[in-house]
Amino acid sequence: MDITTILLYAHSGLRWLIVLAAFLSILFFGYGWLAKKKNAKIARILPAAYSGLVDTQVLLGIIVIILSLASGLSLARYKLEHISVMILVAVIGHLPARWSKSKKANLYRNTFLALLFSLVLVYLGVSVLPSGWRG
Repeated sequence: MDITTILLYAHSGLRWLIVLAAFLSILFFGYGWLAKKKNAKIARILPAAYSGLVDTQVLLGIIVIILSLASGLSLARYKLEHISVMILVAVIGHLPARWSKSKKANLYRNTFLALLFSLVLVYLGVSVLPSGWRG
């Protein structure tokens, strides 16, 4: 098994941690929004964990693409679509970190909506792949 295959498996498996982190964050921020909670320390930790996992995923994806191109494989259209959507996911995943520094009254709502939107984009980004969510 070569390094590209190992990294591709890591890239594929990491998505489940991302989905778990997003799901937990969405539950936390959805509840916090409805219950009108004040900013808590975990309100910074959960989105940071999510964005860190997404950043790691993007980095692994970029390395896999570079190694694939170096070995002579072409960059198919679906790969370009996947890359574009996932970079957008990473950008959206960092918005809550910027908001947490500003003490906004609507931090829970804004973070909930950003994470929900990014999770929808994750679904769409993975769906364009030929194997989709299967692997």
